[in-house]
Amino acid sequence: MAEELIRIQDLCKSFGSKEVLKNINLVINRGEIFALIGPSGVGKTTLLRILNFLETASDGKLVFNGIHSSHKIDARRRMSMLFQTPAIFNTSVFNNVAYGLEVRNADKNTIKEKVMNALNIVGLPGKEHQKARTLSGGEAQRMAFARAIVYDPDILLLDEPTANLDPANVAKIEDIIRRIRSERGTTIVIATHNVYQVKRIADRVGILLNGELIEVNSKDGIFTVPKDARSEAFIRGTMIY
Repeated sequence: MAEELIRIQDLCKSFGSKEVLKNINLVINRGEIFALIGPSGVGKTTLLRILNFLETASDGKLVFNGIHSSHKIDARRRMSMLFQTPAIFNTSVFNNVAYGLEVRNADKNTIKEKVMNALNIVGLPGKEHQKARTLSGGEAQRMAFARAIVYDPDILLLDEPTANLDPANVAKIEDIIRRIRSERGTTIVIATHNVYQVKRIADRVGILLNGELIEVNSKDGIFTVPKDARSEAFIRGTMIY
């Protein structure tokens, strides 16, 4: 039986008079790859930012591993978020990746071991002394991925992590996602509008449309027997929005 990691109940978010998320109810299970899909601008990034406690919901409830959102500092230390365009510090690759460990006061030996392991996972061994800003776009995103996983977060939130990459680097990032889940049991939530990527890597899928979570289903269910006609229209590419 699946073990619940995150529970979202009746969650709403507004920016001024604009309602961005409406009555979101969702359970994310430990160790799964959950894809949040939908057209651009429907609230996917906002929901990820709320999960990461970078935004506060206007209403509703968020519980992470039994920790209520009121204890967000404890929860945030156990999660990591990777953005579409990651911040790159003007220093070495090693120092970029080590950042999350340093702010957690890890000792030097632990930092070295974990950084080198993370760089190996993302395919960047031997790059640790290179200036981070001289990396290619694909290498920079993989370095950011290493920084996101270096302290072994329980949950990894990915916001369109391959949107700006060529197919070869997309494949590398998807391999990293599978490996992290397989080897570390990391729970992964990925926001994307790339339905082909969802087919390749997701376990379950939620479709956001106009701020509403219109369907949550298994990957096979979404692509073969969707419960909502709007889901089918989005998957088939016939939806006009």
